[in-house]
Amino acid sequence: MKDNTVISVKNLKTYFYTNERCNKAINGVSMDIKSGKTLCIVGESGCGKSVTATSIMQLLPKLSRIEEGEIIYHSKDDRGDIRIHELERNGKEMRGLRGRDIAMIFQDPMTALNPVYTIGRQIEEMIHSHNKSISKKEVRASALKLLKNMGIPNPEKRIDQYPHEFSGGMRQRAMIAMAMSCNPKVLIADEPTTALDVTIQAQIFELMDHLKKEYNTAIMLITHDMGVVCELADDVAVMYMGNIIESGTAEEVLDNPTHPYTRALLKSIPVLGKGADQDINPIKGSTPDPYNRPSGCQFSPRCDYACEECDQGMPEEVMLEGTHMVRCARYEEVRKDGR
Repeated sequence: MKDNTVISVKNLKTYFYTNERCNKAINGVSMDIKSGKTLCIVGESGCGKSVTATSIMQLLPKLSRIEEGEIIYHSKDDRGDIRIHELERNGKEMRGLRGRDIAMIFQDPMTALNPVYTIGRQIEEMIHSHNKSISKKEVRASALKLLKNMGIPNPEKRIDQYPHEFSGGMRQRAMIAMAMSCNPKVLIADEPTTALDVTIQAQIFELMDHLKKEYNTAIMLITHDMGVVCELADDVAVMYMGNIIESGTAEEVLDNPTHPYTRALLKSIPVLGKGADQDINPIKGSTPDPYNRPSGCQFSPRCDYACEECDQGMPEEVMLEGTHMVRCARYEEVRKDGR
């Protein structure tokens, strides 16, 4: 374990069971989340990004379970390594980790916040649940400071308002304030700017980047927006149908994409300044039925490089330069075409 690795995920397999069928939503994912770094998990809807996050947080629904693999939180105190995958979902130890050590920002702040309690009460409750020795006055002061740090205007008034009185951007800031209330070592953000306008999106991402630098927080950012990845990522993991098919530093993956899917994602981004005549290349086809998956590489039905070898099984991981990893039988040809 490297000194700056906070969470290690090794060969994680999370399955969902419905009507005697099994959806292998996560099928062998491995990654490291590091202090002071932003790991962007990118991919289309349904690829397993959010399930990876809820597996780490032990917030999976009842008809799902972690079948194999490990999720290890490397605590820097006397607790040592904590094996999250072995903890009870609603047990005391797991509840203690949530919020205090590992916090999560959900997609929709309106549904994540309780509409019948004030913003201040919800933040104060989070602070008090992990530190029962401090007084109500101190808790209130801490909540007010958090709102100020999140850039919420007139926090002395806003702290006593309800979620419906906040705009979408301010609700998301309040969610970040709640997540940061115990100064967690890891912040998981699941598409935190969904339904927000681009100006507010930029402000939220700027705020998260500040928190990373100010508190050395490890951030796992889930997104399907490659523009966001280019702007914020230190490390990148590209997911497709429950597998990480390419990963590495942002420079390794974005400057030299080696998997056909990664290249296709990057080609589908419109370039500012090129106008309406530029070629936008959407990825052909659609993701396969999770209950009727391809026999080999999951991307092969949509891939321009597909060959017979791709139908034989999921390609093994190949380590390229540095930390760059790819799972593709024809990665050398993809690299050659990209030069």
